[in-house]
Amino acid sequence: MDSFHNLINGEWVAGASEAPNINPSDTNDVIGLYAQADAHQAQAAIAAARAAFASWSLSTPQQRFDILDAAGSEILARKDEIGRLLSREEGKTLPEGIGETMRAAMIFKFFAGEALRCGGEVVPSVRPGVSVEVTREPLGVVGLIAPWNFPIAIPAWKIAPALAYGNCVVFKPAELVPGCAWTLADILHRAGVPKGVFNLVMGSGSVVGNAFVESPDVDAVSFTGSVATGRRIVQACAARGVKVQAEMGGKNPLVVLDDADLGVAVNAAVQSAYFSTGQRCTASSRIIVTQGIHDRFVDAVVNRLAQLRVDHALKAGTDIGPVVDARQLAGDLEYVGIARREGGRVVCGGGVLERETPGFYQQPALVTETTPAMRINREEVFGPVASVIRARDYEHALALANDTEFGLSSGVCTTSLKYATHFKRHAQAGMVMVNLPTAGVDYHVPFGGRKGSSYGPREQGSYAREFYTTVKTAYSAS
Repeated sequence: MDSFHNLINGEWVAGASEAPNINPSDTNDVIGLYAQADAHQAQAAIAAARAAFASWSLSTPQQRFDILDAAGSEILARKDEIGRLLSREEGKTLPEGIGETMRAAMIFKFFAGEALRCGGEVVPSVRPGVSVEVTREPLGVVGLIAPWNFPIAIPAWKIAPALAYGNCVVFKPAELVPGCAWTLADILHRAGVPKGVFNLVMGSGSVVGNAFVESPDVDAVSFTGSVATGRRIVQACAARGVKVQAEMGGKNPLVVLDDADLGVAVNAAVQSAYFSTGQRCTASSRIIVTQGIHDRFVDAVVNRLAQLRVDHALKAGTDIGPVVDARQLAGDLEYVGIARREGGRVVCGGGVLERETPGFYQQPALVTETTPAMRINREEVFGPVASVIRARDYEHALALANDTEFGLSSGVCTTSLKYATHFKRHAQAGMVMVNLPTAGVDYHVPFGGRKGSSYGPREQGSYAREFYTTVKTAYSAS
């Protein structure tokens, strides 16, 4: 069986141990053995990044463009191969895996362009004979910690801007999905990233992640993952005065009004809540439906779910792949049970499925007759489970949508320009969708939320420079 090593200071280094990468569609399929770094190796990667920063921070925009553009081109050329690996290790269907891979390629190409577009300003001072320059400079060494649900897109939207703006990187992928991370590291290595500028350190969060957060040589940390871990990282970085960015999930509402096009609403709900096995922080796990359309909407969603095929991620015709691992499956099933015990009605799904290969297959679940106080409507499930809350009218639906500690994504299905316009302004979320799924965002615009969903500057698009650079104001006497 193949072993895959960490990339530290331009060299492939065996870990202190190895861990198997297991296919959730077929637990007999081990993709490979991937290095597990210890604290010493994490510190070595940080030291390598620190040593490389002086030179890389002064690299030319053309050099950074060439590397990022080459990486994007190779990812795009290998989209089928990498998409298959992604689906094999994470459980997305093959079309979803290829789609995510293409998105990662576009992210690298976008930030290749950003390396050339990072300008500044020259402005007159209020004092005679003085000029002022406002420029942006890289931060230094950036620790990047990525989740398992988007094994290549989220690493791409952290790594590409970090390098584009002249930072050096130490990157820790999620333990469940090291395959795409290793492939991405290999592509960047061969694209010509200098020694120490980009380092891949696979391993546990308690060892590698903590090393990033606690090291005095790490100048910023970008994290995507659970709320509990994100809050600990934010507190630890704040205590050291280190710049930190955290994306921590959501409990996203999709409002369906009486005047909605039923087909549009059902498609938006099913796409948002169940595709990618519901394992998206932008998934609409709370569906808020007004009284006049409620019963028709529920019946239509149940009928649509009955037509979807849950199976091996690589099998043709599969609509929904497996849950990522046994722990996540157990958690999803537990939430369905809690919802039932608290008075919810499970109108379809929620159980375990058997398929040709041993895997973590779950029937997509829809729970109706729920109330805002139920745990199913307060806590992020992160699986193919959605709840329905009945609303009296638009005003009640909007209040229910905003009744959450999270604020990542929010959606409304309506044919009314009045309600659509009002909802876009009054939804307490970083991203708002009208007659669209709440999941699915473009790579060239900002991504992020409010309240407990996000902390720090936005990710993606030109807004990424707010996190990955620092502003300098320089005065000169003429």
